[in-house]
Amino acid sequence: MINAVLVFNNTGQPRLTKFYSQIDVNLQQRLISEIFTLVANRPASACNFLPLPPLLQKTSSEALSDTDQPTRIIYRHYATLYFIIIADDLESELGLLDLIQVFVECLDRIFENVCELDLIFNFETLHQVLAEMIQGGGVVEVDRATIVESVRKAAKVTKRPQASLPDSATRSASPSGRSTPSHMAHRGSFTSFLVSLN
Repeated sequence: MINAVLVFNNTGQPRLTKFYSQIDVNLQQRLISEIFTLVANRPASACNFLPLPPLLQKTSSEALSDTDQPTRIIYRHYATLYFIIIADDLESELGLLDLIQVFVECLDRIFENVCELDLIFNFETLHQVLAEMIQGGGVVEVDRATIVESVRKAAKVTKRPQASLPDSATRSASPSGRSTPSHMAHRGSFTSFLVSLN
């Protein structure tokens, strides 16, 4: 089971934190800072898999997983961002590494050359891409085209154009000759005064 997905920048600021297990907020903060410290201090030539640190393993083994399996950290570093998955040993490490690659490629297709600012200003899309891939700690979709298409369709639905009413139905003539919205026409002289100021 995937217990968490984290994205950090090079300075340790979280850009995405999604936990799939019920964890106390204090423990979440502790995990976030400890895991970033571990991952950021590893040399580029080191393996992308590492066990949960012993300090955290004692306090979080029950919180992160319902099984007795040890928890592992799988990460990938791209330019200015670290993509990290915390999962138990029942998940394939190479499969999760590939899942990170799929996640980044989907973001790259949606944002066309994704960068950290895209993640900051479009965090809804970031969460939506992740939700298309992982539900409740289980992987549900890995096909890049399907994920990107679903996110783009959802974006079209949320950006529907608002229906506009005909101009004659919404406006009435004011004393100054300018048209004012019909809901403001009943205000009489005050509305005329405001319109004349323009």
